[in-house]
Amino acid sequence: MDMDIFMNKGFGLTGNITQPTGGPEGNKGQGLNHSDPLDMFVGMELLQRFKPLFLPLYCLVVVVAGVGNSFLLACILADKKLHNATNFFIGNLAAGDLLMCLSCVPLTVSYAFDSHGWAFGQPLCHLVPLLQCATVFASVLSLTAIAVDRYIVVAHPVRKRISVWGCGAVTLGVWLLSLALAAPPSFYTRYLDLRPSGIDLVVCEEFWPDSGNLRLLYSCFILATSYMIPLLSVSISYCAITVSLKRYSVPGEASSSQQRWSQRRKKTFTLLVASVLAFALCWLPLQVLNLLLDLDPEFLIIGKRYINVLQVCCHLVAMSSACYNPFIYASLHSKVRMHLKGYLCPCRSRRGEMVERAPSRSGVFEASSVTAPVMQSHMIHPNI
Repeated sequence: MDMDIFMNKGFGLTGNITQPTGGPEGNKGQGLNHSDPLDMFVGMELLQRFKPLFLPLYCLVVVVAGVGNSFLLACILADKKLHNATNFFIGNLAAGDLLMCLSCVPLTVSYAFDSHGWAFGQPLCHLVPLLQCATVFASVLSLTAIAVDRYIVVAHPVRKRISVWGCGAVTLGVWLLSLALAAPPSFYTRYLDLRPSGIDLVVCEEFWPDSGNLRLLYSCFILATSYMIPLLSVSISYCAITVSLKRYSVPGEASSSQQRWSQRRKKTFTLLVASVLAFALCWLPLQVLNLLLDLDPEFLIIGKRYINVLQVCCHLVAMSSACYNPFIYASLHSKVRMHLKGYLCPCRSRRGEMVERAPSRSGVFEASSVTAPVMQSHMIHPNI
């Protein structure tokens, strides 16, 4: 989910690049829209001083996000009780974070700190920005799908849940739409080898046309959709669910089953709101910084010397958003904690599983989920 490359910043390595007449390929030495291309690298010296700090932090983010999201996917795939619509979308969210951490972040970080520029060839120069942008949209749309699914469960409890094939179709649609929305930055990305011109540098950046402020419009579009879609979907879903529950509530003292169902409803929305807030807050600094740079192409607000360090700081915070969801689910749901104990302490987990599966007087496994007034729940996000 790297907002940096596809917003035409590249950690500030080449500044705000606009395409001159004749195109960047025909004027490699002039395509940087500056009299001296090296003038745009004044911030690299300061960035290199912080390299011993940033690299370990990036490694920590990749390891934590990789292990955490892999574990979350393993939990969903291994437990058949977790095979449902909501967990399918949660798994899609984890898969996107995993893809970003393992494939996109290392290449982007290498590009930021390597004084020779892009070292991975022209195909990846176009592919990496596309994937990084697509994972952002996929996360936004997955969070929206979770919110809509939660509303359907409560507002229409007797309606048949979406099938596995239906979930697959929705997930496919999410990724196709995400790739389509991510196409413009990849389309304007150019691979420029400046070594024949005597500069030991390979540039992989976006060259947007001068006319129409297309890049600024796209920046505003990204900022709006990344926040408005998930936040509005969660807000509308929560309000609709509250209205539906009040409409169908029975006056008088609630039964123990209804009370437990209400508690699970609150836990579900705690998970959903926490995921959306973590995503929004982590990406806010980088999106605001990118928008400022789009509005200030001459670096009057933020000096060139500090651009690289600020972008790397904001980028690191944005990348950390991939780390939080596994911890959110593990801290608020016993199913995930049970699987975690099973991986860490297999013997103890097997003894606990035998106790949990001991039948109660009613003949129902004690390990089964709380039965809601309408249906039974076996989910990371329980039915609310």
